[in-house]
Amino acid sequence: MADVTCRRELDLEIPAAEVQKAIERVAREFARIARVPGFRPGKAPIPLIRRRFADDIKGEVLQSLVPEQIDKAVKDQKLIPITQPHVDHVEYAEDRPLKFRASFEVLPEFELGAYKGLQVEVERAQVSDSDIEKTIEAMRERAATFVPVEDRALESGDYAQLKLVGTPLGGGEPLKADNVLCHLGAEETLEAFTQNLIGAKPAEQRRFEVEYPADYPDRKLAGKKFVYNAEVVAVKQKKLPDLNDELAKDVSDAKTLEELRGKVRQDLERELEAHHAAAVRDAVLAKIVAAHDFPVPEALVENQMDVRLERAVRSLAAQGVDPRAVNVDWVAMRRRQHPRAVEDVKAELLLDRIASAENIEVTDEDMDREISRIAERSGESAPVVRASLTKQGALDRMRSKLRSEKTLEWLQKNTEVKTREPERS
Repeated sequence: MADVTCRRELDLEIPAAEVQKAIERVAREFARIARVPGFRPGKAPIPLIRRRFADDIKGEVLQSLVPEQIDKAVKDQKLIPITQPHVDHVEYAEDRPLKFRASFEVLPEFELGAYKGLQVEVERAQVSDSDIEKTIEAMRERAATFVPVEDRALESGDYAQLKLVGTPLGGGEPLKADNVLCHLGAEETLEAFTQNLIGAKPAEQRRFEVEYPADYPDRKLAGKKFVYNAEVVAVKQKKLPDLNDELAKDVSDAKTLEELRGKVRQDLERELEAHHAAAVRDAVLAKIVAAHDFPVPEALVENQMDVRLERAVRSLAAQGVDPRAVNVDWVAMRRRQHPRAVEDVKAELLLDRIASAENIEVTDEDMDREISRIAERSGESAPVVRASLTKQGALDRMRSKLRSEKTLEWLQKNTEVKTREPERS
């Protein structure tokens, strides 16, 4: 491999005659509009203008000559820049050639190796009765109710309904909550709450200290010590609904428990099918990427690292977690994305080359279908979605994404896929 990076540095030179011609042209423009004390507008001598506005003229000359020279050099060398050129090492004088260096990243050049007729092997799991029962059990958990327990104190495993006031030691805003459900003895419950509330009865108050660990997810509490005054409002227990036809009606549109099991099986099979298709795509891409060795532009890798980090943040937000409150070293997390980001960029570059080699293109009908799908999900009309995407400049990105997806589908059809049973733990 000749080039180990995608960075290019071009040492360029513009003849002195061209530079002189540009200086004279710019100086005449300045003379036409410049206001110089002692001279009417447009009447100041050119030599005076060149001395008085030397720095401004130099800036204009560089701005007009440098980009043009870079464009010419890029075309002559058949390079495809993907970053704006950085210009330095400038040597400028009125009676000498203009010399400078232009640095930028380019798309890599590489020979396309084998990409069709490949073989991959992926796991293919089956939906078991156990999987179905676990899913239905999760539905029961979500449909559970909390019922009061009369005439006894709190025990481990109970849910304490509390009215809480927490005062931070050392001063600060107190925490207040009129209706908190605390699961005593549970893994997610701080030990101090369990220890101090067991044995308490409704209407009883308990006062105790809680020291939050330094890595506690809520940064307002992390590493701090609070004094809590907790009033027990009620002792409650979780009551799961009975496993019967009524449960099926409550948690779904099924009329019987057996019908619910059938629907759950169908849903799980669809999920497994989607998981299997994704696994095949990943395996095909991984095999193609592993068979090609070429450098990738660091600018594209940096962009992909940002995309991966944004995906992680969105995932947390979708789970109801405030990304700003979790104890995550985002800088370290972004750095850890680098190897995967390199693979992502290589995969996209390879898909683009394969699409060109196989004449795979996105038609207007493909774009219309995708816009209609987006419109259906968002509840807006297709013309409104198209106008919004056009305004955002996102149509080209969408076309590129669809082209990659079509290429992946083509690759799957031209790959022999073998399946294996998942390993049992």
